[in-house]
Amino acid sequence: MKEMTQANLQAAFAGESQAHMKYMAFADVAERENLPNVARIFHAAAYAEQMHATNHLRALNGIGKTAANLEAAFGGETFEINEMYPAYLAVAELQGEKGALRSMNAALAAEKVHAALYAAAQAAVAAGKDAAVSAVWVCEVCGFTGEGEPPEKCPICGAVHTKLRKF
Repeated sequence: MKEMTQANLQAAFAGESQAHMKYMAFADVAERENLPNVARIFHAAAYAEQMHATNHLRALNGIGKTAANLEAAFGGETFEINEMYPAYLAVAELQGEKGALRSMNAALAAEKVHAALYAAAQAAVAAGKDAAVSAVWVCEVCGFTGEGEPPEKCPICGAVHTKLRKF
């Protein structure tokens, strides 16, 4: 693929991905404000943006077999753990940005769990098996991720059990 087209697809993938997430957040607000039809519009647009992002990623040859996808996911998580969040946290600390510190520390804690889950899944797939995970849960408040049965409270933000969504 030519360099400029690749750069454009990467930028489009990033933009569509961000639009998807932004519209999902907007839909949540509309639902809390008891505007279900507005929420429906945001959900539909978010799904369309997800399809656009997926198509761009596919055109970039960024979607492969599960083993390759796990390798890419693990690489992304370890980059966030070892490079991205430490650098971002240092800046937020220097600038006294408490909200950013709280958000990024919660994300960093979750990324460590994600990396461990991906590493275990990689080993299982390499052995010709599925991952041996019984349940995974995510805190709907801070995004922390855990394995197994959810605790009574999120270990990061203290959110109650009902805010821990099982997958």
